[in-house]
Amino acid sequence: MEKKVRSRKKRQKFKLPKAGSSPGLVYIDENALQPKIVLHKFNQAGFETTKLNDLNNLSQLISDKSFTFWIEIKGFNSEKMFETISDDLHINKLVIEDITRTYQRPKMDEYDNYIFAVSRMLLLDDEKNLENEQLSYILTDNMLITLQEKYEDCLEPVRQRLRAGKGNIRAGGSSYVFYAINDTIIDTYFEILGVWGDDLDTIEDRLFDKPDRSIMFDTQMIKRNLISIRRVAWPERDKLNDMLRTDNPLITEGTKLYIRDAYDHCIQIIDIIESLKEISASNIDMYLSIISNRMNQIMKVLTVISSIFIPLTFIAGIYGMNFVKEDPVTGKLMPYNMPELYQSNGYLVTMLVMLFIAVAQVLYFWRKGWFK
Repeated sequence: MEKKVRSRKKRQKFKLPKAGSSPGLVYIDENALQPKIVLHKFNQAGFETTKLNDLNNLSQLISDKSFTFWIEIKGFNSEKMFETISDDLHINKLVIEDITRTYQRPKMDEYDNYIFAVSRMLLLDDEKNLENEQLSYILTDNMLITLQEKYEDCLEPVRQRLRAGKGNIRAGGSSYVFYAINDTIIDTYFEILGVWGDDLDTIEDRLFDKPDRSIMFDTQMIKRNLISIRRVAWPERDKLNDMLRTDNPLITEGTKLYIRDAYDHCIQIIDIIESLKEISASNIDMYLSIISNRMNQIMKVLTVISSIFIPLTFIAGIYGMNFVKEDPVTGKLMPYNMPELYQSNGYLVTMLVMLFIAVAQVLYFWRKGWFK
């Protein structure tokens, strides 16, 4: 029984600004979620989490320089919230536009007193469809703001490390939290590629076992997703490279040591993507070759059958013309007509001749190896 083809999710589409529109406009989608704001306040001595209703007192909230702050914002359905961020932190309007226009490629932009960066957060849903979400960062000397459209994320390991207080995450400052989030996102790329690698191994087993049409569709879906993650991994590598090369004091030298490790991981991801792309292309080629060979085998069988029956059909056709030797009305002999038509045992002789020809052809084809 042919395996059911897994349904393919339609490509995610982003609403682009109209040509010639003014730069720096805040875009709020009509289906945008209500903001959920969580403030994480920590230093080496402790960690505290607070849920906020708004950002009206943002400057006052982050005024204590003995703490590092991580503000998580999920949901963009509040134009006033972005105005508060822009006014209180003196964030450029172009940055706010890049945050709300969630089709940006991974990048890092440096400004006078903050750094703006973008990552692409990839998640797999229950049907193994790829979810591609933008995560934006605003980094200052003692604060990191992360902004995303949806509520789901892959950042729970970072929160657990902050609660546990192990390692450098509390002592490393805002730039270290910035690195930790980037590193966690990159680690999810490894997990996703691992799932697709296992799927490709399963598809390869199905190729050798019993290939069916679903193999091509499943492989093509993985190949399409690999192209999507490749479009994320290359600019992510460039962003990490910019983080390593910058002289901006907001990213400390101690943090750069860890960023270099994340950069190496990104290189590995790119290598894995290229390898899986080759495997997926190979699986498709192998499937087409197997189908072609199967068709060749079918055509070979039909050719053998046709070759056996062509001379038999020829003989039957000749004796089916019924050109009699004697005119049944006048009794006149008809020269060059079939003398065998009224021969005794003619039917038996003809059948034996046809059987002999068929057996001789089968033996000939067998000796030629056509039945192997």
